Amino acid sequence: MRSIRPIVASLALLLAAGAMELARAQAPAGAGAWASYRDAYRAMVVFEKYGGPKNLLQSELEVQSADPGPGAQPLQLVLSGKATQLMLPLDALGRTVFPLQKAAYDENAALALNRKGVDFALRPRVTIAPRADGLYDVAELLEACRQALGFARWVDASQRARQCAGVRFVYPKKTDVGARLRRPDGSELPLQVANGAAFAGDIDDAFPVVTLRLPAERGQVMAYHAPLAIVPLFE
Repeated sequence: MRSIRPIVASLALLLAAGAMELARAQAPAGAGAWASYRDAYRAMVVFEKYGGPKNLLQSELEVQSADPGPGAQPLQLVLSGKATQLMLPLDALGRTVFPLQKAAYDENAALALNRKGVDFALRPRVTIAPRADGLYDVAELLEACRQALGFARWVDASQRARQCAGVRFVYPKKTDVGARLRRPDGSELPLQVANGAAFAGDIDDAFPVVTLRLPAERGQVMAYHAPLAIVPLFE
């Protein structure tokens, strides 16, 4: 199987960008019908090797592709090799938990979509880990944003001039979203819901989003629906 050098270069560029809000909207020019597991592994393992605080973060692999339209099966990423066969389901943002497998790395298994004729590119994404109870202390959200910025600065020195500006809660489309800020005195402030992109520069800007500017007043954010992603915002 031939190596696709443009995809390798694309992954390297995306990694240098911090794999977060630093990315551009359009898919990289090296998009193709398949990608090397080994190249994706090298991009994703950087987060695992990062020695700074990251307990409030999570790392996933995003698939960027032209909209293939509805199909008989949900769009999935397929990891395929002589000793490896694995279907990786994608969420509504095109992300999946990337499996770190030695066997797949050793044989350099292929990553492809389960629909023929759809080109794609891969992008690491680091976001804030969601909480099962839907309650987020403002102080903890600020710390999570700082952790994400620390990682971004580690992979891209140009981010050292930026600061944490807030977080964005991204929800599934066609969802009746609600979120409130509960202050220490017990009063509650509804948080505005708007349509927007999940990540800065994304073309699809029709996701319901709730943006909280940081540092904000003390309290808790009460999210009544599970977010697809909680995205740190840098300025």
